Amino acid sequence: MKLPDLKSLPKAGALPLAAGLLLLIAAWFGWQGWQASSAEAKTYQMDQVRASSAVGVRQAVQAATDRLEGSRSRIALVTALKRDEDQAAKDIVLDGWSGVEAVEWHAPDLDAAYADPNAFGFGKLGVLEQALQDNTTRAAIVKDAGGPRLAVAAPVLDNGRVLTLAYVRLPMDAVTGPLTSADVDGGYLAIRQGRHTLFETGDVALAGAAEVGAVRIDGTALRVVAAAPVVELGLGAFANYLLALLSVLVAVSLLLMPRLKGLRIARQGEGGAVADATPTLAELQQSGQLEAEAEAARAAVAAKATKPPPMAQAPRATLDRSIFRAYDIRGVVGKTLDAETARLIGHAIGTEMHRQDARSVVVGRDGRLSSPEMANALIEGLRLAGREVIDIGDAPTPLVYFGAYHLRAGSCVSVTGSHNPPDYNGFKIVIDGETLAGDAIQKLYERIAENDLYVADAPGLVSRRDIVQDYIDRVAGDIQIERKLRVVVDCGSGIAGLVAPRLLEAIGADVEPLYCEVDGTFPHHHPDPSDPANLQDLVRVVQRVGADIGLAFDGDGDRLGVVTQSGEMIYPDRLLMLFAADVLERNPGACIIYDVKCTGHLPMHILRHGGSPLMWKTGHSLIKAKMRETEAELAGEMSGHFFFRERWYGFDDGIYAAARLLEILSTRGETPQEVFDTLPKGVSTPELKIHVEEGQQYVFIEKFVAAAKFEGARIATIDGVRADWSDGWGLVRASNTTPVLVLRFDAKDSEALERIKQAFREQLLAVDPGLALPF
Repeated sequence: MKLPDLKSLPKAGALPLAAGLLLLIAAWFGWQGWQASSAEAKTYQMDQVRASSAVGVRQAVQAATDRLEGSRSRIALVTALKRDEDQAAKDIVLDGWSGVEAVEWHAPDLDAAYADPNAFGFGKLGVLEQALQDNTTRAAIVKDAGGPRLAVAAPVLDNGRVLTLAYVRLPMDAVTGPLTSADVDGGYLAIRQGRHTLFETGDVALAGAAEVGAVRIDGTALRVVAAAPVVELGLGAFANYLLALLSVLVAVSLLLMPRLKGLRIARQGEGGAVADATPTLAELQQSGQLEAEAEAARAAVAAKATKPPPMAQAPRATLDRSIFRAYDIRGVVGKTLDAETARLIGHAIGTEMHRQDARSVVVGRDGRLSSPEMANALIEGLRLAGREVIDIGDAPTPLVYFGAYHLRAGSCVSVTGSHNPPDYNGFKIVIDGETLAGDAIQKLYERIAENDLYVADAPGLVSRRDIVQDYIDRVAGDIQIERKLRVVVDCGSGIAGLVAPRLLEAIGADVEPLYCEVDGTFPHHHPDPSDPANLQDLVRVVQRVGADIGLAFDGDGDRLGVVTQSGEMIYPDRLLMLFAADVLERNPGACIIYDVKCTGHLPMHILRHGGSPLMWKTGHSLIKAKMRETEAELAGEMSGHFFFRERWYGFDDGIYAAARLLEILSTRGETPQEVFDTLPKGVSTPELKIHVEEGQQYVFIEKFVAAAKFEGARIATIDGVRADWSDGWGLVRASNTTPVLVLRFDAKDSEALERIKQAFREQLLAVDPGLALPF
């Protein structure tokens, strides 16, 4: 009998070692399964805690609203109020209602509240407006009497007429009681209203994950949120237990394998038919080939590991940092910006995209004479970093943003000088859905300066697409105006002329084009609709052809200006009032963002229509970031940027805003002028500008913030200095796009406007007596 070759058997210690390793893996999966089971049980527990807490909060709020709802319909209450028996009316409301801190009566016009809403309380004003608008009892958490309180408000009716508004204030613990008694055991539980956390308990580190599964309290903006401790396991309990079992089975099989193989050999030996274990020639050849392939693979890996990383070319020493601004990159072609700079910027953008694992990018350009050269150089830099470029050619900036969504790229760059003079150009940048601003733009400069630029093994590919019709079809598929409006469209020879007239015709408007041929020298007037001087030709044509309205766009189409047949320029903050009222009809309670240059009438108008106003810094990228943070449905700037998240993508788009405006106006029986006349209006100035040396606008504002004193005003310094009085306000801020100080003043009458201007005049000259003031 020939014995088997011992080399054909595994080494004695190999199988037990592998089996032991598998048993350790099984133990690890078992531990993970137990952890996952515990986490799932904790998640279930917190779900139950959230649900039971929400029931408690809902019952507390419902009890309060039911009490006031019952009281407001009592004849005795109406009688007492008509007799001016204030205390008797309060006693009727308070009858059997414990815990009430105060009962108040407010006139239906709320004029006293709107006279000084800051002192009265925005939240308090908001719940009163909501109750008045809905003609029912409403509840909310408001800041009153020095802290958060549960407020309940309702109109008291007399024969269908609002006699007064009842307001009842209760302590906060009326709604937080169910949460304070809850057992969170390492989890997190909170009650929130809008973007504010009103009360929280447990591990606050879990707050960011608590919105999933939030339970809303009917009839309010309140919601109860919760989160269980996070355990990063990757697999659920069942999957981990299953893997543990499979690991055990394989380990047992390995341990039994030698015994089973020995028995097989023994049986074969007894039968005299043991196979010769010596390998054949073919097996030896195969073994040698596999070993050679393995050796070649090891060598390749080693070579790649020792290969030095590719280095980008050293950047020019003349790169001008001043072009890297607060919310885009912008410079003068031939002085601070050229093709080589554009290539480096493209390379830096591509490197940042590589870091974020963003592969594709849409590139479009405006109609400036330098834009084709700048775009080609930018694309070259992007390709050096291995990015796949989709070149959509000539396109307004909103069309480039649209392309990032429509073509599923997620990233885009618009080559544009926006509303600047013809010799300017620049780049507006979005990476993986985020518009670059502030430190992110400075990081691009630092990458170039430090030569921290990624070079791909092979350049990225370039494809070309025309998406103008796709954009028009997308908008026209959602918006069709109800009646034909005659519209004069002034594109100022900017790139909006490529799209705006076609789009507005597609939604049903009768369009009269003015300066819609694209000419990068802007021969007729500067493409900046925020300057009334640039709208004079538009006003004349509107009046000559008898158009309903005139629309103007800036150089890259992301800003909108409007004039009426009477020649009135409708400032963007008043347009935002119209847009806000429309959006809030479908999204009550929505957050509406406006910048520091907008009128003080705007937040009041938003409140009256049931919205939540929020003032923020000027700048398209800063506004978009705040919209993402607050989930605002709409935002706007005094410069004419409008951002619709409702029914659109949330980026600034002057052309789309024009379509939404015509949609609103076409539903109204009045003329556009009559519609605008219904909007609150004070006495105001346009944007006033003081030209300074490059960079000195920031130095001045820093000094002004430290030195300026405005008696009796509420001061906001989120962007420059804004001083609000009860009858008006004034603002001075540093422009982030040009070397100027921007000022604006707004008041209820001319006398108040002059007083506010004089206060600013004194403070400005106190900081710099040499300023040439334009007012």
